[in-house]
Amino acid sequence: MYVVCLDLEGVLVPEIWIAFAEEAGIPELKRTTRDEPDYGKLMNYRLDILRQHGLGLEEIQQTIARIDPLPGAKKFLDELRATTQAIIISDTFTQFAQPLMEKLGWPTIFCNELEVADDGSISGFRMRCPESKLTTVRALQSCGFDTVAAGDSHNDLGMIRASKAGFLFKSPDSIKADNPDLPAYEEYDELMAAIAGALA
Repeated sequence: MYVVCLDLEGVLVPEIWIAFAEEAGIPELKRTTRDEPDYGKLMNYRLDILRQHGLGLEEIQQTIARIDPLPGAKKFLDELRATTQAIIISDTFTQFAQPLMEKLGWPTIFCNELEVADDGSISGFRMRCPESKLTTVRALQSCGFDTVAAGDSHNDLGMIRASKAGFLFKSPDSIKADNPDLPAYEEYDELMAAIAGALA
C-alpha cells in the first residue's frame, strides 16, 4: 500500500511568497525554503517584513486569488490520484492553501495555521508538528503505508530520503548539486513515470 507525498509550492503551484513579493514590490520576500533551510527562521523573517510594511493576510490572499497551478499540474495530479493515494504535505498555511486546492480539484493537504490578529495582521504561525514533512511520512509508514515523495526544496529532503522512493522536481541547481544521488526531474510526465516505476 502506497501513499505519494508531494510538496505544493514549486511543484504544483508557483511560490506564493515570490508572487506576493513581486506584486508588493518587496524583493526581500522572495526568500524561500530553496534559500533558507530553517523554516521557523524564514517565517519570522517574513513576518517582520510584513509588519514593517503594514501588510497582512488580506493583501497576501489577494495575490493568491490570482495564482494558477503550474501548467500541467492538475492533469498530473488527477492522473496520479486515479492511480494511487496522494497527499500534499506543505509548510504553507490553510489560509493560503484553500483557493489553490479548489483549482487543483480539492486534493488532500496537510499544512499549518497562521495566527491572525483582529486587524488582519499576521501575528504568528503554528506548525502541525516538528519537521512536519518528515514526521508525516514516518507516521504514514508507521500505519502500514510505503511512501513515495517528491519536492523541490531543502525542507523536502527529509521526506524524500525517508521514503521508499524519492525524487527532486523542479529543484534549483544548487539543491540538485548537493544531492546528486536523488533522481531529479523537470517535467510532469517524467515524474509520473518515475512514480509509476516505484509503485510497480
